[in-house]
Amino acid sequence: MLARNLGRTTSGIYQRVRKLRLKKPADWNAQCARRRWAEGRHENSRRRHFPKGHVPANKGLRRPGYAPGRMAETQFKKGTRRGAANANWVPVGTEKVDPKRKVLMRKVTDDPTLLPVYRWRPVHVLAWESVHGPVPAGHIVVFRRGMKTYTASEITADKLELVTRAENMRRNTIHQYPPAIADAMRLVGQVKRAARRHDGQEPD
Repeated sequence: MLARNLGRTTSGIYQRVRKLRLKKPADWNAQCARRRWAEGRHENSRRRHFPKGHVPANKGLRRPGYAPGRMAETQFKKGTRRGAANANWVPVGTEKVDPKRKVLMRKVTDDPTLLPVYRWRPVHVLAWESVHGPVPAGHIVVFRRGMKTYTASEITADKLELVTRAENMRRNTIHQYPPAIADAMRLVGQVKRAARRHDGQEPD
């Protein structure tokens, strides 16, 4: 209507609104809905509206133990694993190498309230905490240079050290190397990414 009254196109009106940074009031949608309701333009909704005091058809039925028919027979029992969850389950104490973090991990709990990833912890962190206690905030436990291993019996506190996240970043940043070596490392990374894309392991 505004576009017609001003002799403009709808898109032109919207472009001018954006240029002037005009915005509708926060409750504009609610105002429109109230006006349509008052004008009787929501009769379909009005006819299906639950009146005040309406009693739901299932009131009182969803009580503890409610299981009509064979429902109780087919419900999952608490603590029961099915399908892939059952096939992939391993007992607490199982160890594996995390391919992304490149460290040995150990399953420490079967707590169903935790996501699977949080049921595993790095073995080297467990070894450090067994001697020194919890890792302070802003710090991480890393292997001393040349002492990294994937054998649990060889992961001991004397081979580990506590560093800040900032220090760990400085140790691993590419900027610690001379420019020629840094450029070569970038080139190697580009070649590896191109190879993965060629093999379909990485999107273009």
